[in-house]
Amino acid sequence: MNAAAVAPGRFGRDHAVELQAGDLRLALRADLGGSIAGLWHGGTPILRSTESGDLATARQSACYPLVPYSNRLAYQRFRWQGRDYTTATNFDDNPHSVHGVGWLRAWEVVAQSATSAVLRYRHTPDAHWPFAFEVQQAFTLAPHSLAVTLAVSNTADTAQPVGLGWHPYFPKRERSHLHLEVSHRWDPNEAQLPVSKVAQAEIDGDVTQLAFDHCFDGWHSPARIVDEVFSLRLSSTLTRLVVYTPGNKAYFCVEPVSHVSDAIHGDDPAALGLRTLQPGQTFEASMRLDVSVR
Repeated sequence: MNAAAVAPGRFGRDHAVELQAGDLRLALRADLGGSIAGLWHGGTPILRSTESGDLATARQSACYPLVPYSNRLAYQRFRWQGRDYTTATNFDDNPHSVHGVGWLRAWEVVAQSATSAVLRYRHTPDAHWPFAFEVQQAFTLAPHSLAVTLAVSNTADTAQPVGLGWHPYFPKRERSHLHLEVSHRWDPNEAQLPVSKVAQAEIDGDVTQLAFDHCFDGWHSPARIVDEVFSLRLSSTLTRLVVYTPGNKAYFCVEPVSHVSDAIHGDDPAALGLRTLQPGQTFEASMRLDVSVR
């Protein structure tokens, strides 16, 4: 990445950053959870998009990072290496903690060029997460693609559980169609926690006809999203996805993640994708969105 280092706050109080490559424009809001405010081709949104100055929260954004865990952490508590910990409420009245802490916090802009940027968040232990870590998120925009990396480093003096991912929102258009190649689906209980792993054939259907709020295992080729405007390919170094296709919303989500939801409470968290990160170790992943105009 050819990005010049910058002093934190150089880009104004909002930490708003814009990148341009050909017809693609990317808007970031570092101060709102290191989120993507919007991604457009010309004036047409590729992700659910809001101009930087109009974005109020990360949850309204086009995409935000999931760190140091994705999806739900059951009942805001967990046991790790013989000690009990709690986490704070962070998602309305949900009984679980959701999506980690990175999306809740202000990040700083540490580098930017015309087509790339690097954001950083340094976490100190608090009520939301009891371990120190540092995470960098790097964006590279090309005329037909967006590439993003996350790298989380354990800055605590003890090992900690770590997972990561992204939460992109796609506009649901009249002809939105989703194709995924996966091997298994995790079915949830009434508390929306995964309880059973079942075989899953490939998913290939119109988004308006899908009814998912599930984590999937065995994702092994790019997800393909096609509608009347764009043909998209979503790929990642991660091999799990959370797919959310609400019938009453104007969007749907296809989220690359490193671990099964609530993996820390599984019999074998490592088998479910949760990493044990030793002091000084780093876990890095990437996501790429390729864009073709139809």
